[in-house]
Amino acid sequence: MKQISILLCIFLLINQFDVFAQQPTPSSGRIVRFENFTSKYVPARNVDVWLPDNYSASKKYGVLYMHDGQMLFDSSITWNKQEWSVDETVTQLIKNQKIKDCIVVGIWNGGKSRHAEYFPQKPFEALSKDQQKLVYDAYRSGGQSIFSGLAISSDNYLKFLVEELKPFIDKTYSTFTDPSNTFVAGSSMGGLISLYALCEYPNVFGGAACLSTHWPGLFSMENNPVPSVFFSYLKKYLPSPKQHKIYFDHGTETLDSMYASLQLEVDAIMKQKKFSNNQWISLSWPGQDHSEKSWRSRLNVPLTFLLKK
Repeated sequence: MKQISILLCIFLLINQFDVFAQQPTPSSGRIVRFENFTSKYVPARNVDVWLPDNYSASKKYGVLYMHDGQMLFDSSITWNKQEWSVDETVTQLIKNQKIKDCIVVGIWNGGKSRHAEYFPQKPFEALSKDQQKLVYDAYRSGGQSIFSGLAISSDNYLKFLVEELKPFIDKTYSTFTDPSNTFVAGSSMGGLISLYALCEYPNVFGGAACLSTHWPGLFSMENNPVPSVFFSYLKKYLPSPKQHKIYFDHGTETLDSMYASLQLEVDAIMKQKKFSNNQWISLSWPGQDHSEKSWRSRLNVPLTFLLKK
């Protein structure tokens, strides 16, 4: 467990830094960058919009919003030389008529504000003051907090998505605007904020893909109060299974080895809330680890589930 904790600390530390601001070059389709997209809720950040080949304003498209947008399209400009290969995967699925036509909105994380923006706020506020301090202290390295003194701000991050970014995307591009064509996806902390978005805005998002969801919230499970407040939140706020789809998964190596037992508890809640196999998938991927390489290898599964024609 100590080794896993160190790996997680390294992962979280690295991901607080912005990667190069160079625009990604997709293998298929094209990317339009909106640099330093401003918001009254969160710090400005880049937004990369991927459009499929032959995008046309004469037809409508579904929209997939993805967190950690700088890691999605081009490994030559990412910190670890890995990518999700979103453009290749979506292009192939559309070509094979596995999913509906869609565009992808890659929202860059806020660098040092990433964890403050991705940590679900209502569960955090359900913690006692001492437990909240434990969360902040757990993200310290060398005396400096990864939160950099920032308060948890995921509610504001979601307001940015829903009140500012989505209206801009729907005005700028030819999109279906209803929940059944609007989806959100991410991994690790991005998995948490994707699920939180679906629960907080069930009339905006119709589905969420949560890969390698970081249920521990912290670096270890020892005396960890975080999962229990996540579970309590889900019992209260999970949206109706009739109109929403949720995808969960995890690997078995490195950080993902922490998730299996916690995911089982989430799965039990999903069953209690009457989610069926048509609306909910939870998968384990033996041998896969906590990396873009692994998420890339299985991305076709959640996308086919959420955006199936």
